[in-house]
Amino acid sequence: MADNSRTKFYLNRQDRKWKGVCAGIADYTGIEVLWVRIGMILLTLAGGFPWTLIAYLLIGWMAQDRPANLYGSPEDAKFWQGVRSNPKRTTAEVRSKFRELDRRLADIETHYTSRNTQLADEIERLR
Repeated sequence: MADNSRTKFYLNRQDRKWKGVCAGIADYTGIEVLWVRIGMILLTLAGGFPWTLIAYLLIGWMAQDRPANLYGSPEDAKFWQGVRSNPKRTTAEVRSKFRELDRRLADIETHYTSRNTQLADEIERLR
């Protein structure tokens, strides 16, 4: 599955109440679905009546259902929500993790390739 499919908006029919639009928005943004539903109701009652309903129906009609195996784990879902909200920050975090791993591997390589007399003595004693 291509990575861009993980950054698209999908309807979440598994956690739906009606069409899965609010649950899809919650999945997409990482906001708790209850707060998305409350926000939708408040927006509708605050004067957005026909437009919020029309937008909801259009999204429900146009958006695709979320694939069943889109995320491997809850951590994977959180990662992709972060990518959608701030891709540059996520990229910097991944780069930072790789730099740390690279530094640790370099330290290990240096330790094992350098002349370590104590290690050499122990190996000789084992022979």
